[in-house]
Amino acid sequence: MDIREIQNLIKFVAKSGATEVKLEMDDFKITIKTTNEPSAPEFTYVQQAPQTLGQPQQQVAPQAPAATQESASATPAAADDNSKYITIKSPIIGTFYRRPSPDKAVFTEVGSTISKGDVLCVIEAMKLFNEIESEYSGKIVKILVDDMSPVEFDQPLFLVDPS
Repeated sequence: MDIREIQNLIKFVAKSGATEVKLEMDDFKITIKTTNEPSAPEFTYVQQAPQTLGQPQQQVAPQAPAATQESASATPAAADDNSKYITIKSPIIGTFYRRPSPDKAVFTEVGSTISKGDVLCVIEAMKLFNEIESEYSGKIVKILVDDMSPVEFDQPLFLVDPS
Protein backbone atom coordinates (compact mmCIF):
# COMPACT_ATOMS: atom_id res chain seq x y z
CA MET A 1 0.00 0.00 0.00
CA ASP A 2 1.52 3.34 -1.02
CA ILE A 3 1.20 6.74 0.69
CA ARG A 4 -1.56 7.93 -1.68
CA GLU A 5 -3.75 4.94 -0.79
CA ILE A 6 -3.14 5.60 2.91
CA GLN A 7 -4.12 9.26 2.50
CA ASN A 8 -7.32 8.27 0.66
CA LEU A 9 -8.11 5.80 3.45
CA ILE A 10 -7.65 8.54 6.08
CA LYS A 11 -9.99 10.88 4.17
CA PHE A 12 -12.59 8.12 3.79
CA VAL A 13 -12.50 7.31 7.52
CA ALA A 14 -12.80 11.00 8.46
CA LYS A 15 -15.86 11.44 6.21
CA SER A 16 -17.50 8.23 7.42
CA GLY A 17 -17.72 9.44 11.03
CA ALA A 18 -15.90 6.40 12.43
CA THR A 19 -13.68 7.15 15.41
CA GLU A 20 -11.20 4.30 14.96
CA VAL A 21 -10.30 1.93 12.13
CA LYS A 22 -7.66 -0.81 12.21
CA LEU A 23 -6.37 -2.46 9.04
CA GLU A 24 -3.94 -5.37 9.18
CA MET A 25 -2.28 -6.78 6.09
CA ASP A 26 0.54 -9.32 5.77
CA ASP A 27 3.34 -6.76 5.86
CA PHE A 28 1.90 -3.81 7.84
CA LYS A 29 -0.75 -2.57 10.27
CA ILE A 30 -2.59 0.77 10.12
CA THR A 31 -4.67 2.33 12.90
CA ILE A 32 -6.58 5.54 12.14
CA LYS A 33 -8.15 7.42 15.04
CA THR A 34 -10.33 10.49 14.57
CA THR A 35 -12.42 12.70 16.85
CA ASN A 36 -15.70 14.55 16.41
CA GLU A 37 -14.01 17.85 17.09
CA PRO A 38 -12.95 19.69 13.91
CA SER A 39 -9.99 21.35 15.65
CA ALA A 40 -8.57 18.11 17.08
CA PRO A 41 -5.65 16.53 15.22
CA GLU A 42 -5.98 13.16 13.48
CA PHE A 43 -3.49 10.47 14.43
CA THR A 44 -2.46 7.76 12.03
CA TYR A 45 -0.14 4.97 13.07
CA VAL A 46 1.57 2.87 10.42
CA GLN A 47 3.48 -0.06 11.77
CA GLN A 48 5.62 -2.31 9.59
CA ALA A 49 5.16 -5.98 10.45
CA PRO A 50 8.48 -7.57 11.46
CA GLN A 51 10.01 -9.68 8.68
CA THR A 52 12.91 -10.94 10.76
CA LEU A 53 14.11 -10.43 14.30
CA GLY A 54 16.74 -7.91 13.19
CA GLN A 55 14.33 -5.54 11.40
CA PRO A 56 13.05 -2.66 13.61
CA GLN A 57 9.38 -1.61 13.63
CA GLN A 58 8.35 1.72 12.17
CA GLN A 59 5.80 3.98 13.80
CA VAL A 60 4.70 7.24 12.22
CA ALA A 61 2.58 9.70 14.19
CA PRO A 62 2.11 13.39 13.33
CA GLN A 63 2.80 15.77 16.17
CA ALA A 64 -0.06 17.89 17.48
CA PRO A 65 0.22 21.54 16.41
CA ALA A 66 1.41 24.04 19.00
CA ALA A 67 -1.97 25.83 18.92
CA THR A 68 -3.71 22.64 20.08
CA GLN A 69 -1.27 22.25 22.95
CA GLU A 70 -1.90 25.86 24.00
CA SER A 71 -5.68 25.43 23.91
CA ALA A 72 -5.34 22.31 26.06
CA SER A 73 -3.77 24.43 28.81
CA ALA A 74 -6.72 26.86 28.62
CA THR A 75 -9.27 24.03 29.03
CA PRO A 76 -9.20 23.92 32.87
CA ALA A 77 -10.35 27.57 33.00
CA ALA A 78 -13.26 26.76 30.68
CA ALA A 79 -14.16 23.73 32.81
CA ASP A 80 -14.45 25.99 35.86
CA ASP A 81 -16.94 28.21 34.00
CA ASN A 82 -19.07 25.17 33.11
CA SER A 83 -19.01 23.71 36.65
CA LYS A 84 -22.21 25.56 37.61
CA TYR A 85 -24.11 23.86 34.76
CA ILE A 86 -25.65 20.40 34.60
CA THR A 87 -24.35 18.22 31.78
CA ILE A 88 -26.89 16.02 30.03
CA LYS A 89 -25.08 13.00 28.59
CA SER A 90 -25.96 10.42 25.97
CA PRO A 91 -27.40 7.24 27.49
CA ILE A 92 -26.61 5.20 24.34
CA ILE A 93 -24.35 5.01 21.29
CA GLY A 94 -25.94 6.20 18.06
CA THR A 95 -26.60 9.16 15.78
CA PHE A 96 -27.73 12.44 17.37
CA TYR A 97 -30.66 14.31 15.82
CA ARG A 98 -31.99 17.67 17.04
CA ARG A 99 -35.38 17.26 15.29
CA PRO A 100 -37.93 14.43 15.12
CA SER A 101 -37.84 14.40 11.29
CA PRO A 102 -36.19 16.52 8.58
CA ASP A 103 -39.32 18.59 7.96
CA LYS A 104 -40.02 19.34 11.65
CA ALA A 105 -38.64 22.04 13.97
CA VAL A 106 -35.79 21.33 16.39
CA PHE A 107 -36.69 20.09 19.87
CA THR A 108 -34.74 22.78 21.70
CA GLU A 109 -32.42 25.74 21.07
CA VAL A 110 -29.76 27.51 23.12
CA GLY A 111 -31.64 29.79 25.51
CA SER A 112 -34.77 27.60 25.60
CA THR A 113 -36.31 26.87 28.99
CA ILE A 114 -36.86 23.15 29.55
CA SER A 115 -38.77 21.16 32.14
CA LYS A 116 -38.18 17.70 33.52
CA GLY A 117 -39.51 15.19 30.96
CA ASP A 118 -39.15 17.45 27.89
CA VAL A 119 -37.69 15.72 24.81
CA LEU A 120 -34.31 17.28 23.99
CA CYS A 121 -33.18 15.17 21.03
CA VAL A 122 -33.43 11.80 19.33
CA ILE A 123 -30.61 9.25 19.15
CA GLU A 124 -30.89 6.61 16.47
CA ALA A 125 -29.36 3.25 17.31
CA MET A 126 -29.83 0.21 15.07
CA LYS A 127 -32.74 1.83 13.19
CA LEU A 128 -34.56 2.65 16.45
CA PHE A 129 -35.16 6.31 17.28
CA ASN A 130 -34.86 6.93 21.03
CA GLU A 131 -36.23 10.16 22.46
CA ILE A 132 -33.89 11.61 25.08
CA GLU A 133 -35.85 13.37 27.81
CA SER A 134 -34.50 15.90 30.27
CA GLU A 135 -34.08 14.79 33.85
CA TYR A 136 -33.72 18.44 34.92
CA SER A 137 -35.50 21.76 34.57
CA GLY A 138 -33.59 24.85 33.52
CA LYS A 139 -32.27 26.75 30.55
CA ILE A 140 -30.19 25.30 27.69
CA VAL A 141 -26.82 27.06 27.78
CA LYS A 142 -24.99 25.10 25.10
CA ILE A 143 -25.60 22.27 22.63
CA LEU A 144 -22.36 20.29 22.53
CA VAL A 145 -23.06 18.01 19.53
CA ASP A 146 -23.78 18.81 15.87
CA ASP A 147 -26.98 17.54 14.31
CA MET A 148 -26.69 14.15 12.56
CA SER A 149 -23.35 13.32 14.15
CA PRO A 150 -22.38 10.07 15.90
CA VAL A 151 -22.33 10.08 19.70
CA GLU A 152 -20.79 7.71 22.21
CA PHE A 153 -22.22 6.41 25.48
CA ASP A 154 -21.88 9.03 28.26
CA GLN A 155 -20.85 11.77 25.78
CA PRO A 156 -21.97 15.26 26.91
CA LEU A 157 -24.85 16.54 24.74
CA PHE A 158 -26.22 19.67 26.48
CA LEU A 159 -25.26 22.10 29.22
CA VAL A 160 -28.23 23.23 31.34
CA ASP A 161 -28.36 26.11 33.81
CA PRO A 162 -30.61 24.84 36.61
CA SER A 163 -31.21 28.29 38.14
